[in-house]
Amino acid sequence: MAIEVSGLIKRYGDLTAVNGVDLSVAEGEVFALLGPNGAGKSTTVEILEGHRASTAGTVSVLGMDPETGGRQYRERIGIVLQETAIEKELTVREAIDIYAALYPRRRPASELIDIVGLHEKSDSRIKTLSGGQRRRLELALGIVGDPDVIFLDEPTTGFDPSARRQAWTVIENLSSLGKTILLTTHYMDEAQALADRVAVISGGEIVARGTPDTIGGRDDAAVVISFTLPPGTAPPGLGEVVDEAGRYSLEAPAVTQRLHQLTSWALDRQIELESLTVEKPSLEDVYLELTGEANDG
Repeated sequence: MAIEVSGLIKRYGDLTAVNGVDLSVAEGEVFALLGPNGAGKSTTVEILEGHRASTAGTVSVLGMDPETGGRQYRERIGIVLQETAIEKELTVREAIDIYAALYPRRRPASELIDIVGLHEKSDSRIKTLSGGQRRRLELALGIVGDPDVIFLDEPTTGFDPSARRQAWTVIENLSSLGKTILLTTHYMDEAQALADRVAVISGGEIVARGTPDTIGGRDDAAVVISFTLPPGTAPPGLGEVVDEAGRYSLEAPAVTQRLHQLTSWALDRQIELESLTVEKPSLEDVYLELTGEANDG
């Protein structure tokens, strides 16, 4: 395991921010830690990065305790914060070269520029970069020391959809290099697309863990068939319920059979099942249920 955490506790006076967290991340894995603000997610990651001391428990990253690993530890990890202060008069290549000088082991600037997709901007000043391009530069600076473990804190916050997809490609490129990546994100589609495994933290405790497709029992959850009917049409009577917008839904443990019953009923009556969907609970649905946010607001 690249990261192993056992019984991690962090207290601030009478407040327990992290309460007995157990966590393991394999070498070369992309692991997403999900949780609402104040759940203990950031505190846990800061302890793993060596920025914060734990109250109790054991933490091992690359076989070292982040709290005492010192320079040897810092040289083997990369950290990409939500925002990084970089001298804006530097060019992209100059910034990478300056950061690289701090590490005994480093990746070539030209390679990093290609990995993050900034080849055409390599000689441009940072102040001329878009928000998405600057974020990609921050990713490059986070891996300039050729780290074995990379911590990505909300890497696409504030991105438009196109920039987010570009960032995902960058992260996938990093993963293809065999790097271990611990990712925090509020975007469930991001975790679904990038992570090999995920864990959900709430109230300072890990409340679920697994793959994006299995966490919270997603793989065993009943499929929900939803549809709308023309005005004045009586429903088929298959146990469906209707919401305020007039959309019908029914759970289907045996999906093929129930869908056959529904479509046969509609065909016999020449009824069009408008907006017909067949879905399992999404990762976002499971996340909201696990964190108690499903009914908030």
